[in-house]
Amino acid sequence: QVQLVESGGGLVQTGGSLRLSCAASGRTFSTYTMGWFRQATGKEREFVARISGSGNTRYADSVKGRFTISRDNAKKTVYLQMNSLAPEDTAVYYCAADGIGTLPNEYDYWGQGTQVTVSS
Repeated sequence: QVQLVESGGGLVQTGGSLRLSCAASGRTFSTYTMGWFRQATGKEREFVARISGSGNTRYADSVKGRFTISRDNAKKTVYLQMNSLAPEDTAVYYCAADGIGTLPNEYDYWGQGTQVTVSS
């Protein structure tokens, strides 16, 4: 069983930056592929980024070059550094664990989400 707790969301102006953190419990964190997803009001949950246990990363085209996913296996934490934020990045951001690809139903564990709001 894995529990995930996100933090770091908030209100930021266009062009600003935020760093999200996701702290995980469980013994096998280092083997899990970890993902970040987001869900804007009235929209479906969408893939943002993922990182494998060995550190391979993949990003959605909409965030490539602006967002960076990383992990610290010793701290059992995954991060999402978000730069050059735009109003369209406004959403609830969710951390997910033990997945494979880019679809929400491929991940077994989810955090409660953290709100990111980008003002114009």
